[in-house]
Amino acid sequence: MAKKKGNRVVIKLKSSESGHVYWSEKNRKNDSTRLELRRYDPTLRKHVLYKEEK
Repeated sequence: MAKKKGNRVVIKLKSSESGHVYWSEKNRKNDSTRLELRRYDPTLRKHVLYKEEK
């Protein structure tokens, strides 16, 4: 399968309090810094901070 070309990349968002991970996409051109979002962590059953990892 061919790799997509363009500004969109797949990123990994890791929970700051557990090992849970979300996979998402972001546009490198519009947002070059690392993302930090508050998302729901199903292992802890509450909203926590998720940070972008490599």
